[in-house]
Amino acid sequence: MESNKVGPDARQVSDDGPGCCGCILMGLSYFIVGIFFPFSLAMCIKIVQEYERAVIFRLGRVLPGGAKGPGMFFILPCLDDFKKVDLRTVANDVPPQEILTKDSVTVAVDAVIYSSIYDPTMSVINVENADASTRLLAATTLRNVLGTKNMTKTDPWGIRVERVEIKDVRLPMQLQRAMAAEAEASREARAKVIAAEGEQHASLALKEAADIMASSPAAIQLRYLQTLSTIASEKNSTIIFPLPIDMLAAFGKK
Repeated sequence: MESNKVGPDARQVSDDGPGCCGCILMGLSYFIVGIFFPFSLAMCIKIVQEYERAVIFRLGRVLPGGAKGPGMFFILPCLDDFKKVDLRTVANDVPPQEILTKDSVTVAVDAVIYSSIYDPTMSVINVENADASTRLLAATTLRNVLGTKNMTKTDPWGIRVERVEIKDVRLPMQLQRAMAAEAEASREARAKVIAAEGEQHASLALKEAADIMASSPAAIQLRYLQTLSTIASEKNSTIIFPLPIDMLAAFGKK
């Protein structure tokens, strides 16, 4: 048989003896076990699994030495009672919590908590229902700090909270529509800025091209011929002859 020692943070178990009456009852119990041996072994020997521990109470007091197990352990009939404690990690859903953020936005948060018992004795004598208490504390902690702090309040219960993960964050529909409208307006604003920058770059390029062609009349003629070639390739019957603006201005003065 093996036994688990209670951690240093556990509540101190009284080491006082059972007293005169307790000793008499224990003697009677051993006497009954001896009389009905080996049939009494069916009542005295108990077995716990590898992932379980047994906290034994004798005459209402926890036996010193910590929880028993895994394997076989011995109890006295009519005097001893024991509670099994599961040490495996348990995953529990935290009920959805309505949380108010710093920017006054109400969101519904779903989370899951992973916890395990590291001190079986504390989990039995310090809290009535360790699992239910941990779930309630997880919901309260999630509401208050949204999982930004460790849940150290479960240490006196012998429970270690391993992880608190947020599964889902739901926003109100009105807020979702408002955020979508804001995002669309932001995208449109960026598109207009990009288009304006493109127009600015294009106008600068056209100005440079105009300055270059103004300094060289031959360049203007070549550009004119290139434009006629482009129009002719389209199989158009209409040909446009551009006239200089200075010529029209001279007619206007007359």
